Amino acid sequence: MSIYQGNIRKMRVSTNNEHLAHYQLPIGEQFITMNPLIGKKIKVSFANQINCVHCQNLTKKSFNQGYCYRCLTTLAQCDSCIIKPELCHYDAGTCREPSWGEANCLSDHYVYLANTGTIKVGITRHVSGAVSSRWLDQGATQAMAIMRVQNRLISGLVETAMKTFIADKTNWRTMLKSQPDTADLQQLKIDLLTQIEDQLDEIIDEYGFQAIDILDLPAVDIHYPVEQYPDKVKSINLDKDLTFSGVLQGIKGQYWLLDGDRVINMRKHSGYHLNIETAE
Repeated sequence: MSIYQGNIRKMRVSTNNEHLAHYQLPIGEQFITMNPLIGKKIKVSFANQINCVHCQNLTKKSFNQGYCYRCLTTLAQCDSCIIKPELCHYDAGTCREPSWGEANCLSDHYVYLANTGTIKVGITRHVSGAVSSRWLDQGATQAMAIMRVQNRLISGLVETAMKTFIADKTNWRTMLKSQPDTADLQQLKIDLLTQIEDQLDEIIDEYGFQAIDILDLPAVDIHYPVEQYPDKVKSINLDKDLTFSGVLQGIKGQYWLLDGDRVINMRKHSGYHLNIETAE
């Protein structure tokens, strides 16, 4: 048995040549390699201590997946325009941290389609090695970048136009219950671009011809280390359940899937100080 202690962060995830997701959980100064633990027993205890993932200060409550209230209200990465990029207010001179905005918002972004049990539209800053970490965090089994745009604001405007015809949220319960049927993302792309042609023309008229670049990329199939999906999803909340144990049956998105149809969103508990015992 191995024992790990410390504050956790969201799982790090990468893919191999077959696009199988490989997970590591940061805990304290260590990393737990998670894929070899599938099918084995794991025990987790919460020490009733939460440290902000940014400033490290103790906080009684975690906001926005790991921040204290002060950081929630002062950091640019916690501003409402991160959730709604079409509200980006950098040009208005009111960005909380202009240097952060310049580094993270005023660069190319990608608009994509993903199959997370239902088809959704989303945005990401990086499509590295054909697979974006954003797709992996959302548990997408298929994804495809359909356009590159000049900045975060424009990505939000495009996403807003598409939301009339397609969802922009992941139904996490649906995502966790099964392996979804394959969708024709190429045809969906063609249909969507036709439906929002007028809105795209308006964006180009305002921001210039370089604002939007339609991409011709294939859809990517993504696989996850899951031995068994839950029939019914029963969510574990460490604020209520200080200890849990069971057999780890899979990992998808940022969720652990355990026996008894139980799941836990590990990213939601970023900053929590945990004691984790794993079987060899």
